[in-house]
Parts: sequence; C-alpha cells; structure tokens
Amino acid sequence: MPELPEVEALAAYLRERAVGHAVARVDPVAISALKTYDPPVTALAGLTMTGAGRHGKFLDIDVDGLHLVVHLARAGWLHYRESLPPAPPRPGKGPIALRLHIDDGSGFDLTEAGTKKGLSVYLVKDASEVPGVARLGPDALSVTVDELAEILSGQGSRIKNVLTEQSVISGVGNAYSDEILHLAKLSPFAISSKLSPDDVATLHSAMRTILTDAVSRSVGQGSATLKGEKRSGLRVHARTGMPCPVCGDTVREVSYADKSLQYCPTCQTGGKPLADRRLSRLLK
Repeated sequence: MPELPEVEALAAYLRERAVGHAVARVDPVAISALKTYDPPVTALAGLTMTGAGRHGKFLDIDVDGLHLVVHLARAGWLHYRESLPPAPPRPGKGPIALRLHIDDGSGFDLTEAGTKKGLSVYLVKDASEVPGVARLGPDALSVTVDELAEILSGQGSRIKNVLTEQSVISGVGNAYSDEILHLAKLSPFAISSKLSPDDVATLHSAMRTILTDAVSRSVGQGSATLKGEKRSGLRVHARTGMPCPVCGDTVREVSYADKSLQYCPTCQTGGKPLADRRLSRLLK
C-alpha cells in the first residue's frame, strides 16, 4: 500500500514533470473508482495543472483550482508514461481505472491490481470536501513530540493500530508502522496510553527518522521504480523468517485476516514471540 513517502514522491514527480502543462483529455475507465460526478472528471480537459501535493496518503493534483484527489488504497498506483495511445482504454479489460492525457503527449494511468477494489478518485473544489481528507489527523511528519504525547495519552489501543489509524495520525500504514516500531524498539502490542515519556520521545524520533529517510530515498524516483525503492529500505516489514539487520534474530509475523505485521522479538519484545495462531508453531 502506498504510504506517505511514496505519495509525497509521486506528488514531487508530478510537480517536476506535469505541472504547467494542460490536461488534454481524461478517460474514466472504472466508473466504480469515481466517487464524485459534479463536475465530471472530463471537465479537466483544457485546464492547466498548477500544483501537486498530498494529505496523509491522499494525492492532490491542483488543476486550475479544481482538485483531482486520489486515494490509491491497497493495490492502486500511478503509472506516468511519456507516450499514451490515442484510443481510450476499454472498461473491464485491465487494471486501468482512469487515464489522464497531457498536452505534450505524456500522461498517467491510475491502476489497481486484484479483484478487491478500493482506489478512489474525487474531483472537488476543495480537498476538504473529500470525506477521508476531512477526517485526517495531524500529519506524521508535522506532529510534535508534545502533540504525539497528548494523542497517545487518550488512546487505549495497541500502538500498531494507533499509528495506522488515519484519523489519529495521517500518512503511516502497515509497512512503515512496522519499521517505526522496530527502530523505536517498541512492541506493536504495547498500549499507547501506557507509554512512558521516554518511549513517546523515542517513538517520535523513530517516526521522523523512518519517514524522512524514506521520503529522501523516494523523491526523485520515477513512478516505475518507487515500489522497488520502498522494498529495498525495509528492515522488518515483509521480511518474515529473515534475520533482523540489527541483532540477527529471526523476524517474526502476526497474521490477521487480510494483513500481517512483522517485528523482531529481541529488539522489540524482550525475546518473547507475540501470539500468532498461524505462524508461532512454525517459527519456534
């Protein structure tokens, strides 16, 4: 799932490559991805792209005051191409949800892999009109340590869940929350409101370090190489069964119905594996 660093990098790429150009045409392909209809996305034709940014994990493309806001969900992506075929994509014949043509012949496809569809596209006059944007908590890269302490003091949930709840702190998802907790040496099952002031300060520093490093590695990458860059920088996420790069212990996993978390027992839980009915027996 694209998170804060990847969305920031996509916005930076669009600012460099597309801002200042006019939209030539928009081809809506997967109608289910369009969450707004007035104005229609086809109204962007002839308007100029004037900016690109993000709100948490939402990409926001400013087109002469209209905002094309995209949430890439779990399996969505933006593929920028220097040349697009003139014929519109055929609905139902591939992963493309929307194609945007730019006046120099380039443009991008918004795609979504798999059968579970979550990619969302909005065209609004103000990004705050998008319900998901309106609900966002403070950005993970702008929240101060005192603000984080106040936020966590009111949360009785596991810290892993709090870090990924966008209405509490925005921008962090499953992968980077694993990375942040590993660097902070905190158990993903630690209760947020019970963290000590030192734990909160360590967590805040780890969050800034992990995300800032990921942004610096991601910005400047083309959309085609961003995913590989993300994977190459991960310490524990998606590394189940591999050695921890810090202590050498085996990275372990806790699985849920549609996702999983990874952690290092030595670094994070005092050497004790967390309960996981599916994998704990296999990794003993």
